[in-house]
Amino acid sequence: MTGADIITLLQAQFGAAIAEAKPEAIDPVVTISPDNLREVCRFLRDDPRLKFELLNCVTGVDYLEPEAKKLAKAGFEPHLEVVYHFSSFTHRHRFAVKLTMPRWKNDAAGQLPEVPSIADLYPTADWHERETFDLCGIQFTGHPDLRRILMAEDWDGHPLRKDYEFPLEYHGIRCR
Repeated sequence: MTGADIITLLQAQFGAAIAEAKPEAIDPVVTISPDNLREVCRFLRDDPRLKFELLNCVTGVDYLEPEAKKLAKAGFEPHLEVVYHFSSFTHRHRFAVKLTMPRWKNDAAGQLPEVPSIADLYPTADWHERETFDLCGIQFTGHPDLRRILMAEDWDGHPLRKDYEFPLEYHGIRCR
């Protein structure tokens, strides 16, 4: 099944919930709202024509151009994306799902955006969601144990955000 075929199935099932589709990408990809994530993932996993048994990874991406001079050329509004990569052993195809959201919940600086967890649908999401939370500051609602996985529990901020300010020291140890 081609990427275009997979996208056609998703568009038939979810209609306008598929905001954007790129069948020609290395891993064909659709962009959806976080509100539709669980239903789309369940369909990708359970539909016998698709059978995406494996969630390879969950990645957070920060689209922010902090330099004012470069902002006009950036070509995008500041936002965050969460990208999910799936594989089917049964059908030997791959697919990606992308979520686009504001950098802050309700545009209130410091309020982390929220995405529903899919750890109950794909157990591998457990660690991937924790890593994305820890480094990118995306809250996965309904996650069974959402806490830091790489940074110390008392670490301030999320180091993969482009506006992150690295501390000069941590517990008396110089960091830079």
